[in-house]
Amino acid sequence: MGTENLSPVKSSERYIILDALRGFAILGIGMANYPEFSLYTFQSEAAVSAMPSAGADRILRFLTYMFVDGKFYTIFSLLFGIGFSIIIANAARKGKNGFRIFFRRMFVLTAIGFLHLMFIWSGDILMLYALLGMLLPLFRSVSDKGLLRAAAFFLLFPVLIDGAAEASGVWLSEPAVRRQWYYCGLYGITEENFGYWLRDADSYAQVFQFLVQGAWVRVQEFVDGNRYFKVFGLFLLGFYIGRSRMYAALESRIGMLKTVSKYGFLFGLPLSVLYAWSCMNGHPFGNTVHTVVYTVSVYPLGLAYVCGICLLYLRWKDGRLWRFFAAPGRMALTNYIAQSVIGMFLFYGIGLGWGAGVGLVHTELIVLAVYLFQALFSRLWLSAFQFGPLEWVWRMLTYGRWFRLRNVRQAS
Repeated sequence: MGTENLSPVKSSERYIILDALRGFAILGIGMANYPEFSLYTFQSEAAVSAMPSAGADRILRFLTYMFVDGKFYTIFSLLFGIGFSIIIANAARKGKNGFRIFFRRMFVLTAIGFLHLMFIWSGDILMLYALLGMLLPLFRSVSDKGLLRAAAFFLLFPVLIDGAAEASGVWLSEPAVRRQWYYCGLYGITEENFGYWLRDADSYAQVFQFLVQGAWVRVQEFVDGNRYFKVFGLFLLGFYIGRSRMYAALESRIGMLKTVSKYGFLFGLPLSVLYAWSCMNGHPFGNTVHTVVYTVSVYPLGLAYVCGICLLYLRWKDGRLWRFFAAPGRMALTNYIAQSVIGMFLFYGIGLGWGAGVGLVHTELIVLAVYLFQALFSRLWLSAFQFGPLEWVWRMLTYGRWFRLRNVRQAS
């Protein structure tokens, strides 16, 4: 079947709650990522303790582990699964084969993620999303109960993997670690200059050298953190939510939203205190116990965020807050990549060179300023254009045809 009559979701067909959640997730992702851009994460304990804001930084670091770490990529992953269900439903409604479009969409996103990973920032998540997303069609005919069971399996499986790794002493990430240090040795990156390399870089060539070894660090993080299982489990849960169209009938789901929100906060908050303590103290009870704590704290609190926001939306649908978050949410790809480009400019030696000298408090204040700029820019951009810049390119490459960028009223 052809794709000439297929098109992306129109503005009139969008649900503001999904865009607002996506915009909210972009803020949290920036808060989680910028401590690495500012090189704060790479500093020694002595260097961190010598910073003027050291006391406040330590408190904020605990709070970041408690309220931010893992929770926002949980939301983003859920929304990805929901997006998949919308693409397929849109294609089925028009009697076309939506899977061809979906795989094109994932292929283009894989390319964008690879370019982001290798040339801008080693912390990319898009490539993993795209590759795992290609597995979602395998579950399109699975029942709702089957989807929930499969999601639970993938979310819990990392506990078994970490238990087996600790019992056997075999760590699957060792090849990636060896490759990372091979490239570090090739370029002269050492443990002593690791935290300052990007700040001291006076050319993009040096930044690229760090990105090459950083790509292997990312592989190690995915393997050690069992990220592919976690993300795919969240994809399946999001697909279940999307297929049930819960976002389109929130009023009829108030009871469920209240229940998930109540128990998510009731269990997620205190257990997140334990999770943050474990992170701050180097996983004192081992990786397996830490993964258990992650599982019972991050997912409940992430789901509580989503349900709590939905309840607030139902109570104040006309609030300006939703439009504020929805604008950057509609341009999530552009804003995600832009956060990386801005981070390079602010903190690396090829830009302003603020890195390695900025504490965590100041880093997160910078995140808020960057996000405010992005929210205002997104709203201004969308007043004249239908899509964000990268969203526009992504759609054209996906559908293989030209889309008008300017809004109709602007183009006339």
